[in-house]
Amino acid sequence: MKTINQKPAVSKLVAQFDNQLREIIMNDLKMLKGAKSQFLRAIRNEQLSVA
Repeated sequence: MKTINQKPAVSKLVAQFDNQLREIIMNDLKMLKGAKSQFLRAIRNEQLSVA
């Protein structure tokens, strides 16, 4: 009689981990890009107010 393995395959776990990690990294990059653009806008506004 064949036993049924209830554990997910290692390749499925690795793929799931890769997808989650990619999503986290992309969200972090979006946040950094937004923070960078806000920082640059603040610098431009500061330069305009000084001139």
